[in-house]
Amino acid sequence: MSHDHDHAHGHTHDHEHSAESSHDHSHEAVGDLTVSDSDLSPRELTRRNLLRAAGVTGALSAGVAGMSGITPAMADDAARGKAASRRGGRGLRYWLAGDHHIHTQHSSDGQYSVLDQAQHGRAYGLDWMVITDHGGPTHARLGVELVNPDIVDARAELDDTLIFQGLEWNIPAAEHGTVFVSPGRNEVAVLREFENAYDGAVAPAPDEALAVAGIQWLGQQVSAKRVDEALFLANHPARNGIDSPHEIRNWRDADPTVAIGFEGAPGHQAAGLPATYPGAGSARGFYGNAPRLDSFAAYPPESYRTWGGFDWMTSTVGGLWDSLVAEGKPWSISANSDSHVNWTDTSRRPDGSAQAQFDRDGRYGDPVYAGRVNLTAGDFWPGFYSRTHVGSADRSYRGVMQGMRDGRMWVDHGGLVKDVNVTVRATGRGSSSTETLGGTLAARRGSKVQLVVSITAQDVPNWSQFVPLLKRVDVIRGKVDATSATSNRDSFTAPDTRVVKQWDTSTSTGTYELRYDLGILEEAFYVRLRGTDGNRSQVGYLGAAIDPAGPAIDVVGSAAPWVDLWFYTNPVWVLPVR
Repeated sequence: MSHDHDHAHGHTHDHEHSAESSHDHSHEAVGDLTVSDSDLSPRELTRRNLLRAAGVTGALSAGVAGMSGITPAMADDAARGKAASRRGGRGLRYWLAGDHHIHTQHSSDGQYSVLDQAQHGRAYGLDWMVITDHGGPTHARLGVELVNPDIVDARAELDDTLIFQGLEWNIPAAEHGTVFVSPGRNEVAVLREFENAYDGAVAPAPDEALAVAGIQWLGQQVSAKRVDEALFLANHPARNGIDSPHEIRNWRDADPTVAIGFEGAPGHQAAGLPATYPGAGSARGFYGNAPRLDSFAAYPPESYRTWGGFDWMTSTVGGLWDSLVAEGKPWSISANSDSHVNWTDTSRRPDGSAQAQFDRDGRYGDPVYAGRVNLTAGDFWPGFYSRTHVGSADRSYRGVMQGMRDGRMWVDHGGLVKDVNVTVRATGRGSSSTETLGGTLAARRGSKVQLVVSITAQDVPNWSQFVPLLKRVDVIRGKVDATSATSNRDSFTAPDTRVVKQWDTSTSTGTYELRYDLGILEEAFYVRLRGTDGNRSQVGYLGAAIDPAGPAIDVVGSAAPWVDLWFYTNPVWVLPVR
């Protein structure tokens, strides 16, 4: 990357190096059994205890402590002795569908009331959602307080739906991101303080170091018990090419309990509908851009487009997402609506609701009947097309946030499937263990490992009034190298990751099971899944040997979302110990 790009993008290499060194030293201390518990910091001791609870104490001296893929979820479940539930995961009872990226009349480019969005989301099958109006000077001054009573009222009106308050963060020196906290007496105060101190459109000198500090500050609010939980996910990461690989790694490493992932598929999925459909005739996800002066220079032109509706960072097998998880550290994907103004809606802002009024009042007036159908908007209602499914022990705010942090997530478009459950099993040498999405299966070296996938085919029409058919499921496997995170912070490839199995599911109905032998456990690896309706496909971006039939690049002006459906799961790591 050029020096000019470093300057334009606000890079702070000294800060990055010191943070990275501190992070690495912490893991070395945790893994060095010659260092006593009393010599560890409270966070380091918690980390060591998590590893002990997970049953991988014997691996500490071997350097495994550097693998953050040994997740709190795995340790918590082991410590509590939870058995796999009927839904196929440790302690999981529910898969709860949701959307973490929704705008309202409190956004300068939105129009709907909170209740509008929440009622539609519930009607389209969502269990949870996050209101994320745009951060910025007006929102920082008025918006957080103004929207809260609307959210509280919607919670009371829809008491079977979990409605979080958040905001869309202008990440300093980068793109946007969802930030949200658990409901409680401090939710408004924490979000207001965060936005005023760390938003890139509000702070006087936003740079990469400020983004890292903002994530760490959120973690400190949880530690101080001001809020129970706080989470951050980067939104539309490849849209403008300004989320460089090392920035994403810095966010993740700043506080992995807060920074948990990015949008695997952006919102604005209706934007690609051809004008003759009729639709917006734009780019799917509004991914119709090209490199800017502050873009990461190494990103190729193809990265500025979606592929089968998914962000290039996610859709490329062996690409940036894989390079992150191949480091043994959790980094999850999501899918959402990014709903601002919705296709086929019949409402508009009321007369007099102009930008000047928004800047004065911090919100637009309630929408009114427009007398026409909007066929040029780029968004779908929450739940109408995109869904993020979160594995949770209960139907609670904390349960959803815990499931998201633990990576217990899979995403789909267009209701492609009803249910996906993934289990990785290890047997042999006197041990038997299982793990599901987001977790790390620690098993004895030499164990036999098997992937078991249970899928329930779709049997009811989606919101475009047809029953989708899942035609193929792919298994993607990659080698884990816990040391690679420090070798090249701007890497966006994982050379050892590839599609290793493809199942034809075109004749499968009901609930069916797919099994794949992952072999004898000798080295750490991970697996993830994707599935497709098979309507659009091409050789993957990194070649046929890596991905023989992946999603096709979306064409600007002609990318109908309903005939190009995919699901993706988060990974499961497998780790040899003893």
